[in-house]
Amino acid sequence: MTVVAEVVRSGFVESVHHGVVAFTGRAGVGDISSPFFPRSSNKPLQTVGMLRAGLVPREETDLAMISASHDGEPFHVERVRGILSAAGLGLESLGCPAQLPAGEQPRNAWLRDGGSAEPILMNCSGKHAGMLATCVVNGWPLDSYLDPKHPLQVALADAVSELAGEPIVATGVDGCGAPVLAISPAGLARAFLRLVAADPGTPERRVADAMRAHPALVAGTGSPDTVLMAGAPGLLVKSGADGVVAAASPDAGGVVVKISDGSMRARMPVLLAALQRLGVATPVLEEPVLGGGRPVGEVRAVW
Repeated sequence: MTVVAEVVRSGFVESVHHGVVAFTGRAGVGDISSPFFPRSSNKPLQTVGMLRAGLVPREETDLAMISASHDGEPFHVERVRGILSAAGLGLESLGCPAQLPAGEQPRNAWLRDGGSAEPILMNCSGKHAGMLATCVVNGWPLDSYLDPKHPLQVALADAVSELAGEPIVATGVDGCGAPVLAISPAGLARAFLRLVAADPGTPERRVADAMRAHPALVAGTGSPDTVLMAGAPGLLVKSGADGVVAAASPDAGGVVVKISDGSMRARMPVLLAALQRLGVATPVLEEPVLGGGRPVGEVRAVW
């Protein structure tokens, strides 16, 4: 395994993270061909699959919400509610587990108001709303929409495989209960580049354009994905659980980072180093190592 990041505290390296960095059009770092679960980084590809299967969003902005791993802010919740309502569905249709908002501020506000965990607050509820709306358009069963053999999931798997340019080698259950599809880091990088390089008006480009136009819907206010897309025009970014992040720019190509131990703290420093290598200017993301409540070090890319 290749060390891609180290954690420095008070000038001393106390930890290292191994990982993989895949690029399109150039050599990567580590084993970029072995399959892995991209987790929520697959969501934009699945949204493309929904459009190909006939999903008709109320407006293009909904595509950003369907591709999101949101923080549960009020504007996230209302848009998910709107997607379901437009399909003639209620909140009870959601098959994702009940959770509190993922973001600290919306979670605290929700609890102060006496709220409890609900499926619509789960960070994947936008994807589930899009899946259900796609089922309604096609007359597919709603109660089994999360089954990998359901026509919806078959269509989404076909889209992911086609975009990645390789077969899906394993199907698991993601944290939200939906199927998660294993492809390689190289395949995911290819797929993200296809989204941003596609012709305007195609399903691929519609998803990329919606996400880049509404980055706060995709993640949340101040989230790293949001900051990067807002500060680097043309850049598409989508993080996933277990140390995954994928990005693409039409000029620079696609890049995927997977931290082997699943750590989330190392993925962004490594991604920023990769984007810098590609010539993409990005905002600075401060993720300091703290000691006594003040910055005493950093997580830095070393490959």
